[in-house]
Amino acid sequence: MHTVQEIEQSLYRLAPKDGAMDWDNVGHLVGDPGGKVFKVMVALDITQDVACEAQEKGCQLIVSHHPIINCKWGPLRAIRADSGQGRLLMTLLRHDVAAICMHTNLDVAMGGVNDCLAETLKIVDPGPLEGGDGLCRVGHLDHPVTMEEFVPFVSKQLDCNGLRYVDSGRPVYRVAVGGGSCGGYAQAVLEMGCDTFVTADLGYHAFLDAKEMGLNLVDAGHFPTEDPVCEKLISYLKAQFPDLTVLKSQIHREAIHYYVKGE
Repeated sequence: MHTVQEIEQSLYRLAPKDGAMDWDNVGHLVGDPGGKVFKVMVALDITQDVACEAQEKGCQLIVSHHPIINCKWGPLRAIRADSGQGRLLMTLLRHDVAAICMHTNLDVAMGGVNDCLAETLKIVDPGPLEGGDGLCRVGHLDHPVTMEEFVPFVSKQLDCNGLRYVDSGRPVYRVAVGGGSCGGYAQAVLEMGCDTFVTADLGYHAFLDAKEMGLNLVDAGHFPTEDPVCEKLISYLKAQFPDLTVLKSQIHREAIHYYVKGE
């Protein structure tokens, strides 16, 4: 028999709490620390659908990457059924489903978000980006490829609904990856000799700047670049707690779709 607190402490061994950024809110955020856990659901985010799915499948705990309560994004001033966040928190509390969230501490951890992304994209010898605050990884491919080859490969590996990119005309070989919103590290990526950067949440000018800098730039989406870590969390929890049932949410998927103009 395991408790929410035991599982939280085990997850901190994978992604130490002191790795989280100052503004972040990580760890056990909802529920009873002493609550007994038999079944866990893992999801990138805790949405209303995920909360209902966990309750329907008999889970006592959800482990997610993104914090269900994050005061930087939206200060929690009330818990009311007529607000999205309030309704979600009430659903968890009513059904006694706890929440543990490992966010920027999991981004920077060895074997965390960015290492999982590098592994999924078959990056060889990934290491930390100098000046990247631990948030990005740099490595290389087995052999150089063109952007025409690399873009569909990224889309397939990450199961993207679509992606955006700019081709600077350079072969793809030395590649940096940054799960989620890491576009601000493009200059550091270039200074480390990379020809290509895969990340997400990029603005219009980021693509213009990359073209001028001679950097291939791929925005593969926030969800696709971070979701690979869920399988790592599942494997880790199963190894640490063999008697737990650990599931991945089947409802939570990439929410963004792309309309492509016909020829």
